[in-house]
Amino acid sequence: MGFELMASMMCADFRNLEQEVKKLDEGGIDSFHIDIMDGRYVPNYAMSLNDLRCIRSLTDTPMDVHLMVEHPNNTVQLFADSLNPGDTIYIHPEAEYHPSTTLQKVIDADLIPGIAINPGTSVETIYEMLRIVKKVLVMSVNPGNAGQMYRPYVGDKYKKLLSMKEEMDFEVYWDGACTLDKIQQFAPMGVKGFVLGTSLLFGQGKPYGEILRNIREEVR
Repeated sequence: MGFELMASMMCADFRNLEQEVKKLDEGGIDSFHIDIMDGRYVPNYAMSLNDLRCIRSLTDTPMDVHLMVEHPNNTVQLFADSLNPGDTIYIHPEAEYHPSTTLQKVIDADLIPGIAINPGTSVETIYEMLRIVKKVLVMSVNPGNAGQMYRPYVGDKYKKLLSMKEEMDFEVYWDGACTLDKIQQFAPMGVKGFVLGTSLLFGQGKPYGEILRNIREEVR
């Protein structure tokens, strides 16, 4: 059973961002998750294009860029031009009139196309896009802020998507309120990766390598 652990960099210590990236890399993080918020699609601001470029310059580890912005088609090329081939960009399909056009820009940039779906977004509304994307990031909390409580009804959405992923060729990822028990439950079911924030990785008073190693040992 293989699964990925991703660092939610909006939760990192920005006073020492270079050291944070170095310590996460040394600890064995699988990717860096970058939350971009515009204060319109979600009622908050988080990381910026310059933050993304800074982290990209500090590491060769893959990056996952989560665009929580209105009309991502207008700006997606800026982010794509700042990434390496094989990095990922997620968009929220309801944030764009024609999301498949935006996803095609991601594909044309030699990046991995993904969609992020909110707790209130049904699988049925994004069904056709599941044949376009390679990753589905399921929000287990409403997007916009760290430290929220898990929405238990989202568990059924994970199960529904996992039943479809082989036929439609995509992987399922977890974002929000990710605790060890969630990884222990859903990794064996087939969830491919988990975004780690304040619940499990940051602010725990332990070296990142020790935390990541313990997670992998506990789940396996």
